Amino acid sequence: MVSSKGGGELTKKVLGLGYWVQGLRCFPWLAVSFFLKDGLNVDPSTLQLLQNSANLPMVGKPLYGLVSDSVYISGQHRVPYIAIGAFLQALSWLAVAISPSNISIFTISIYLLLSNLGASIGEVANDAIVAEMGKQPPSSSKNSQSSSSGNLQSFVWIASSLGGVLGNLLGGIFIGRFSPQTMFLFYGLLLSLQFFITILVRESSLGLPKSPSVGIRKQLSELSAALRKPEIAYSISWFAASYAIIPALTGTMFFYQTQYLKIGSSVLGISKVFGQATMLLWGIVYNQYLKSVPPRKLISTIQAMMAVLMVSDFLFARGFYRQMGVPDSLYVVIFSGFLEVLFFFKILPFSVLIAQLCPPGCEGSIMAFLMSAVALAFIVSGYLGVALASYIKVTGSDFSGLPLGLLIQAACTLLPIFWSSCIPEYVKTKSKRKD
Repeated sequence: MVSSKGGGELTKKVLGLGYWVQGLRCFPWLAVSFFLKDGLNVDPSTLQLLQNSANLPMVGKPLYGLVSDSVYISGQHRVPYIAIGAFLQALSWLAVAISPSNISIFTISIYLLLSNLGASIGEVANDAIVAEMGKQPPSSSKNSQSSSSGNLQSFVWIASSLGGVLGNLLGGIFIGRFSPQTMFLFYGLLLSLQFFITILVRESSLGLPKSPSVGIRKQLSELSAALRKPEIAYSISWFAASYAIIPALTGTMFFYQTQYLKIGSSVLGISKVFGQATMLLWGIVYNQYLKSVPPRKLISTIQAMMAVLMVSDFLFARGFYRQMGVPDSLYVVIFSGFLEVLFFFKILPFSVLIAQLCPPGCEGSIMAFLMSAVALAFIVSGYLGVALASYIKVTGSDFSGLPLGLLIQAACTLLPIFWSSCIPEYVKTKSKRKD
């Protein structure tokens, strides 16, 4: 029998590898953006539509969570799904890598969908392990529950951020020296290595809490009951809406920076490295100083910071910083890189809160439903961004309407703050769990 300490260490290794590899996904996706723009000559709106549509498998996370919670494979219901996710991703990226350079948009879209299907399956299993381990009280201290959950959440956040830092750093270097297919091949081989490592791990050695196997129908009933709890339903609804209501202009900004400002790929890579480094720092700062801050206050503050940086982007597009002598590349590296990851800062404190609210036995389903709602919100946000880009008449060569679009984006970002009362305070959440 594996000791709890030994199982905990092995669990951290499995989770650390899984989240690190997923954080590294930015490496091939940076190549995808340039491959679509330069290799297939798509316009900004098409680029954004393809990127957001590729995230559709993420919406199915509740189904993957239900299956993971209730369907055991050789007596295991977490590790096999991590392996399946790695296998599907490896298969898709290796297929893109060996495809001809004149691959059709339809074909590459299928491969990207398969990749995200594998990523979402693996993420569901990893998130469920984090939720299960975070619910085990390590001691009788007053805040042991939140401390355990917050520590593990921060650990996997840091692992993912480290992968993101390395992925963007290597991506910025590789994109100017190697073909996108070479980058796809590199990541596909890394996923293959993760697959073979994962299948060697027995779930019984991870020290996960024992839970009885139940059917999908019963699991669905428990998930439905959990989602009817006001503190869970209102929180997830607000959180998803806080993303969906913002029209994303990622494709437009990518073209603006690369086509209009002539920002090089290495600068964009450094920008993303800076952003991922701040995510890494955020995980450390949250774990050390901010776990006791009420989630409503913390998440609302992050939302307000997002709006402020969007107003800063408006000034950037108007040339305000350029007139002050600030190079465009410096602004892109620091402010654009930070804003890109600031969207995800809310996820860490919110996932800790939801993990505490999860009823025992449906951690995978609840966390999967949350991330599915976030994925759907990002897709809606992307489609709204395409509509906004059309409204302000932005094209691959005309960006005169971009400042107006950024102001509209900032205003939409502020709106959810007025309904942040949907997020429960930590004290109320803890008292509910004690009852």
